Amino acid sequence: MLISMKSGIGMAVAVALSAGCVAAALGQFIGNSPSHALPKTPPVQFVYPEQVHLQAGKASAVALHFRVVEGMHINSHTPHEEFLIPTTFSFPTGEGVRLASENYPAGSDISLPSNPMMKLNVYSGEFVVEARMVATAGNHLVNGKLHFQA
Repeated sequence: MLISMKSGIGMAVAVALSAGCVAAALGQFIGNSPSHALPKTPPVQFVYPEQVHLQAGKASAVALHFRVVEGMHINSHTPHEEFLIPTTFSFPTGEGVRLASENYPAGSDISLPSNPMMKLNVYSGEFVVEARMVATAGNHLVNGKLHFQA
């Protein structure tokens, strides 16, 4: 069984993996001035693996590597405030591959100059989601999604 991942805005695991990212909100880019325009590159990029091999029907560990573009951050899987959107990874149902479990790294606490008393728990730079995947027999290309708030 082969899983392939391609980098780009959309993510896929197949018994090929492709990575896609969905920005829930780009809170850092609100405003009408050109300095607050949306970025031209996605805030998060899927790095690797491009392909993985899984034994059909058995949960297998796969480390999914992502990179937040320099100068940005996204909420961690466990933000401190309820109104903040946590980072999550998922696959659509019925694609031949499912997530048995995911383990997200700890984030780093930061505060923004606009509100130094409020601590945000974020990812910046590279981070890894440790996933356990189960696939049916055969080759699959599955679109996975990293849902995050930047």
